[in-house]
Amino acid sequence: ALHKMSNSIVVYVRIQHCIVNELTCIYVQYLSNIVWIALQTDRASGSNHPCSLFTTHRFKMMNMFGFGQSADLKIRLSDDDTTARKMVEYPLESGKMQMQPVYLDGESVAGSVSVLLKNPGKKLEHGGIVLQFLGLIEHMYDRSNVFEFTSVEKMLTPPGEMLRNHTFDFEFKNVEKPHETYCGVNVRLRYLLRVSVIRKYGGNIIKERDLAVHTLATFPEVNNSIKMEVGIEDCLHIEFEYNRSKYHLKDVIIGKIYFLLVRIKIKRMELSIMKREKTGHGVNEHSETETVTKYEIMDGAPAKGESIPIRLFLAGFDLTPSMKDVERKFSVRYYLNLVLIDEEDRRYFKQQEIVLWRKAQQKNPNARAIDATKKL
Repeated sequence: ALHKMSNSIVVYVRIQHCIVNELTCIYVQYLSNIVWIALQTDRASGSNHPCSLFTTHRFKMMNMFGFGQSADLKIRLSDDDTTARKMVEYPLESGKMQMQPVYLDGESVAGSVSVLLKNPGKKLEHGGIVLQFLGLIEHMYDRSNVFEFTSVEKMLTPPGEMLRNHTFDFEFKNVEKPHETYCGVNVRLRYLLRVSVIRKYGGNIIKERDLAVHTLATFPEVNNSIKMEVGIEDCLHIEFEYNRSKYHLKDVIIGKIYFLLVRIKIKRMELSIMKREKTGHGVNEHSETETVTKYEIMDGAPAKGESIPIRLFLAGFDLTPSMKDVERKFSVRYYLNLVLIDEEDRRYFKQQEIVLWRKAQQKNPNARAIDATKKL
């Protein structure tokens, strides 16, 4: 039973078959109130009944350890008030989209953390305020499986007391960000700033802020064209050719399809970009295939010797760079899928992997670029 009186809460607890040898206090914080439960044996009365009635002592909420004080935390980045830094939409775990600033590998992350007390004039005791820059890989199907590949920590202030609002400046200088931010079906790679006000009682006060990271690549030294001949014996023989095997995210795929032999009635032909996400290894491997885009490149039956041109602009699609075995946790690969459908709706297809990479828009002295050929 709960009975609220002035600034305290009186709690009556009946515990059966419970042996308590000494005074025990359980601290419970519910909303902004503190409930003190004092359990005491009834030895003085000489009662041996297994059910002992314990009552609480009444305490004022704010008398112990500054326990009634709390705070709001706010993380600001140095570029929040300017338009110099690029912003991108990034999907949150709830499915909503959030605008996040874009950082590159090797760039410094600077800003400030504000601690705003909810009850001005009352002290907040803490065991230190810590700020972390983290790089995490999270599996959607196993929330407990979080892999930390980057971790840098700063102590903003040592243990002590706070009686007023404080703002702490910070800078993670030239911090490494080896992988690009990614949010897929089964896995998510994210970078975040996490500030923690460490408290002995009531749990830590924690605030997080995500930021996006893009990995830039240099032009690959080797970028051969793709040329293959496929078909069905004595029925269909085609040759397709793409101008390159590696494309940046704003590139144009140019190619041709030659019909060398046509003895089946083809109704239409489609070209699609497929994204394949693979997580885990062995029995724990999960694979998801998604169609990024699909369009029809031919309608009607082709004739022998006919060629069909291909021109596909990548800039309009939501693509990421290809990722190969990131921290041995997941991979993301892209494929061009050519499909022919005959008049009986039978489908003939051929897939060819392509490598996607992010091209630098402008030179940044603090950003590190990778060789797309060597990495992928």
